[in-house]
Amino acid sequence: MLRIGKLTDYATGLMAQLAHSPQRNVSAQQLALELGLPGPTVGALLKRLGRAGLVRSVRGAGGGYGLARAPREISVADVIVAIEGPVALTECALGEGNCKLESGCATRGNWQRISHAVQVALEAVSLADLAAPAGTTARAVKFPDLPGAAAQGDVHG
Repeated sequence: MLRIGKLTDYATGLMAQLAHSPQRNVSAQQLALELGLPGPTVGALLKRLGRAGLVRSVRGAGGGYGLARAPREISVADVIVAIEGPVALTECALGEGNCKLESGCATRGNWQRISHAVQVALEAVSLADLAAPAGTTARAVKFPDLPGAAAQGDVHG
């Protein structure tokens, strides 16, 4: 089973929470309470998301954390990369020299294509889409054509 890590899951939830009211500044402690997560975990995630340019911090009265850009301008891929690093399903999909078997591997090119398709799909879904209330569709997500793809369709959230 392929799945994102727990911290990335928490980070997407945190970002979706901020996207519900993108103009507000909220403390790490308040976010922890709203999400039911440990305060230190939320603080660590906010630091990583801040280093990636996805959240901003404001000091002083009325300060806290908020989105650095509009929810529609932040992709799910941005959040995943901020927490986990580059999207790649296998080591060889990260680039040359990551696997000692790559020179004779018959599947490397296909794993790279698959990783690219996953990256494109994650980039096509914005934080606004992710934060849309369950059972509603923020917008139809149109995935770009992929090289070598046989068919393409719209995905509705």
